[in-house]
Amino acid sequence: MAQALAPVSALLIAIALLVTGHGLQSTLIPLAGSQAGFSDLEIGLVSSSYFIGLVLGCLGAPYVIMRAGHIRAFAALVSLMSAAAILHPIMVEPLAWSAIRVISGFCLAGFYMIVESWLNEQASNENRGTIMSIYIVLVYAAMTAGQLSLTVMDIATFIPFAIASVAVSLAVIPVSLTTANQPAPITVVRFRPVKLYRNSPTALVAVLMIGITQGALWMLTPLYAIQIGLTTSQAAYFAAAFVGAGALSQWPIGRLSDRLDRRLVLLGLAASAVVVSIVFMTVPINGFAMAIALVLLAGIATQPAYAIAASHAFDHADRSDYVETSSGMNLAFGIGSSFGPLTAAYLMQSVGSWGLFLQVAVIQALMGLYILSRLFQRAAPSIEEKTDFDYAASAQVGTVLSPEPLDLEDPSVIPPEEFPAYDHVSDDLTGAASAAIGEEYLTPTASAQMPDTPDAETRAD
Repeated sequence: MAQALAPVSALLIAIALLVTGHGLQSTLIPLAGSQAGFSDLEIGLVSSSYFIGLVLGCLGAPYVIMRAGHIRAFAALVSLMSAAAILHPIMVEPLAWSAIRVISGFCLAGFYMIVESWLNEQASNENRGTIMSIYIVLVYAAMTAGQLSLTVMDIATFIPFAIASVAVSLAVIPVSLTTANQPAPITVVRFRPVKLYRNSPTALVAVLMIGITQGALWMLTPLYAIQIGLTTSQAAYFAAAFVGAGALSQWPIGRLSDRLDRRLVLLGLAASAVVVSIVFMTVPINGFAMAIALVLLAGIATQPAYAIAASHAFDHADRSDYVETSSGMNLAFGIGSSFGPLTAAYLMQSVGSWGLFLQVAVIQALMGLYILSRLFQRAAPSIEEKTDFDYAASAQVGTVLSPEPLDLEDPSVIPPEEFPAYDHVSDDLTGAASAAIGEEYLTPTASAQMPDTPDAETRAD
């Protein structure tokens, strides 16, 4: 294990630092916006803007990487995200915060794209699943740590924004100093909803609806906690409990879906989410312990759903379409998430704090009804025809993860030697700098080749 992780240790440190800062911001911004006098709808707009940026990043970040190269693009995106974080207390205005969150979302999409392709480069067929799963677990752990760090800070001060900015900035250092090979090829996201729908109607419709509910819950649970009377520290624990419960429940529920029709598992999760939401809407929450218990159930009932829907899409996809399927599912999730916080915030402003769970109940009920209708229209694939649940490939945090290594024959995959950034690199690198890092750029064929690439009949676990 240690031998497999050693080449990617710098990347994992960078991931931990940046996602910690991102997790801190995700919980801080709705709380700070509420304290600054933003309406619920304005907070919803700010929250939705992050997902809009994420979608734009999925579409546009590959071209930034091709123009500047992996490391330069990484440094630029992380630096821009750090600058965006520090602007929040300087420009305390809803539209300004919305623009800042668009920038943050774009940068984070590019960050995920770079680190995932880099991890793919360092992994072999034997350890790829392990490395990618560790990456996903680290992302969730760092997100939770960032949320919990808010419990020791005063959101009325400049300090939490500064700490978030510092954490993001520090992510540049381990990558800038690494001696690891240059990243693997990247993908240009192709979103062809008609093809995705024909491949698996349940997966595409479910992912869009899951995005609506999860986008709202990820961003607005801190605001909900404050509105039901919890303190700022308790709101941070409340939000972290939601993320943590969902992360821990994904693997066992995913493995269960390997043995059953995944649509039945999705239907069960949707029904559970509706029941938990009704409890939130109708039962008075007396005390912090009750709030934590209920939000743990909400995390378990809602968060694993994306992984199950993505796995269902892979069950019906050709191997040659795995990259496009993975990217398409993430992009569909981002589109749904762009609407989730805004619509939920409108309901919260109209009917009260329980409007958040009113949206969850309605969307999950509609999703359940659609899945139920599909059960009578298409038979489930047999166990032999299904792909094994892959925690990494089915996570909704990245943009290029798939159950197999990137295939250079896939038109979605762009090898580094085709990047404009490499055209004039020999003129830019001289002397010691060329000796230190130029060799990797000047031999792009070596960096573009996937290690231990399987033949057409072999899949990575």
